[in-house]
Formats: sequence, structure tokens, C-alpha cells
Amino acid sequence: MTNRVVITGMSIISPLGCKVDEAYNRLHSYNNCVSYQKELEKYENLNTYLAARLDNYVIPEYFDRKTKRTMGNVAIMAVAAAKEALIDADLYEDKIISSGQTGVSYGSSSGSLDAILDFYSMCTDNKVKSLNSGSYIKMMPQTTAVNISLYFKTHGRLVTTSTACTSGSMGIGSAYELIKNGIQTVMIAGGAEEFHPVQAGVFDTLYATSIKNDTPSLTPAPFDKNRDGLVIGEGAGTLILEEYNHAIKRNAKIYAEVVGFATNTDGAHITNPNSEAMTIVMKEALKSANLKPEDISYINAHGTGTIQGDIAESIATYNVFKGKCPISSVKSYTGHTLGACGAIESILTIEMMHNKWFCPTLNLINPDKKCAPLDYIMHEGRKIDTEFAMTNNFAFGGINTSIILKLIN
Repeated sequence: MTNRVVITGMSIISPLGCKVDEAYNRLHSYNNCVSYQKELEKYENLNTYLAARLDNYVIPEYFDRKTKRTMGNVAIMAVAAAKEALIDADLYEDKIISSGQTGVSYGSSSGSLDAILDFYSMCTDNKVKSLNSGSYIKMMPQTTAVNISLYFKTHGRLVTTSTACTSGSMGIGSAYELIKNGIQTVMIAGGAEEFHPVQAGVFDTLYATSIKNDTPSLTPAPFDKNRDGLVIGEGAGTLILEEYNHAIKRNAKIYAEVVGFATNTDGAHITNPNSEAMTIVMKEALKSANLKPEDISYINAHGTGTIQGDIAESIATYNVFKGKCPISSVKSYTGHTLGACGAIESILTIEMMHNKWFCPTLNLINPDKKCAPLDYIMHEGRKIDTEFAMTNNFAFGGINTSIILKLIN
């Protein structure tokens, strides 16, 4: 016997906005969040000067100097989003958080890169000048999960999902499995990522970034024949997952139910996507939810705007759904928020399900003929009355995830 798992709290920090309703409403503007970043001009041989940054995000006052000792920006966003999600779930300061029944499943692609550079300076200058007791905690891959656990004094399982672009979705999926199998009652789940020029450099060296520097509103353009790459974003998304009966007993509001999850690996290439493994992970998610492809009414695509990634994903999606399910990419608005994207996109998918309105993929004008013929939502949003939606993410290392959400009114 397994447990049902529901979502009772959500919080978002994103280029679209730092409140869930604000971010959802911004989708209706049909304007992306990408802008020219003058600070990137100083890096010789860097081709992209674009990013989707947070607008006017202010670190909450409760982050005092002592609290921030072990936190870089990525951990600050993760903890702030977790606090708001717990408040939203009416679980903030509830005894269950520190009882051992609550765990943390959270990730980011990396820790704070400035902290990593402090250690680098030690190696280049032969001087320990910028390091302190919190330097390693800021830079370590598990910094988001650990700082959430420390801040809220959880004593349950801690899963750090530093799996690149699937960090957020893996955080949700791992949390789901822990509650489903009776190991935890509540999980703080999600992902976060702070912007750093190094991230732009990583993807730039792979020729994966957009260089439409003079026209930031026209990129990224997932699945479009004129797309030229991704744009780096930043943010955090936190979801509170809870065992269904526990949520009902305390009369909690329930946003959605997680009914299916699957993850697998390509075992083929470190960066090139594999459509066969993507196909399998979607089929396995459907199997875990005991659903058929025709039961899904919307797919949130990973949809980064990279040439090979879009092709592989579209082919895999067609293999499962035969082009009959509406699909769009939130990244056309937010850019690629890396470790945060799975959580941010799950939250926005849930909001769209409740409002029966689903955003288009911005800048998708002429679908690439090399991409499979899917039911792309283009130009304007579409009204869809849906009970089940799927959200997919794929990462370097051939790591694939697929989550299925059920609407709970």
C-alpha cells in the first residue's frame, strides 16, 4: 500500500515575479524577461550578453549577518522560497517540521560560484585571504538543501539533487517517492539557481547560448527554425509535498496531487540529448500514474531553445503522444533557470491548470521541420480544461525526469 502525495504550499522567485500569482499573470503579457547584460561585455571571447535576471528582488530583512554566514545568493533564495511555501501551506513553525517527519529534497546546479572563486584565489595567489568558516558551505552543491534544513531545523531525510537542469524536478520527484513510500509525511522540495557569468560561459563554450544580443525580446525561441540557443535565467521554486490524509486531517488547501514520476539516464553522451531515453521516461511516468497518453491534456516542455535539445525532445514527445497533446515552454519567458526550472515550471503549470489557461511558447513562429509535428501552443494562450498535466526536464549527463500532476479543486 502506498500513500497519496499532494502539494499544499508553493512559492516562487523568478524573473516573472516573486509571487506565484504575479508570475502567472505576467505570462499573459506575452513578453519575455530577457535583457542585455552590460556586465558581460568585459569577458573577452564571450559571445552572449543576454540573461533573464530577477527584477528588484530584495533579500528579506530576517536574513541577518549571522544567518547569511553560510549562505550565498542561491541558498538565500532557496530558504526564502521555502519559508514562503511553508507559510502558504500553514506549516511554518508547525511542530511537524522539526519532528523528524519532515525532510528536504532540494537542489541547484552548483553552489555559489563566487565562493568557489575564493578557493581558486587561494590556489593562484598562495594566500588564504578570502576564506572563512562559511566559504565551503556556500559553494558546496548541497548548499540549498543543507541551509533549508538548518534554518527550519528539520530532522528527517535530506536529499540533495544537484543534477544540473533536473535539480528542481528531481527534488520534487524524490520528495514524492519518500512520502509515497511512507518514509516522510512532509517534504520541502524544489530547486534554485543564482545567475553568474560563469554559467553563461559554460553554455557559450558549447555553442548553446543565444547571441541575439541586439534583440533580446526575440530569444529564446524553443522549437522555432530560427532559434539559436538558450538564455540563462535565475530564481527559486519551492513546493511543500504532504501525505494526503495528513493534509486532509488538518484541513489544508490542496493545489494538486503528484500522481506520477519517473527518472532515468541516457548512458550515451554527457551533453548530447537522447530521444530514446526521453521517450522511456515519459512512458514510465505514465505507467507510474496508471494513465494513458490521452489522459494528459498539457505538457510543459523542457524547451530550452537549443538546436539538438529541441529536436530530441520533440521526437520523444511525439513517440509518446503522437502530436495530439498541447505543449509549450515556460523557458521562452524566464530563460533557462537551470537547477530551479523544474520547480518553477511545476508551480506555473499548476497555476495554469487552475486557471484553465496555458501560455504559448514565445517566439515560436515557424516550427523547425526537424522537430516533430506537435500541437505547439503558439502566438497566444490557449484555454484548456485539464485534469492531468505532464512537466518534463532533461539535463547534462543524460538525466531525464517526468512528473505528472493532477488538478485538485
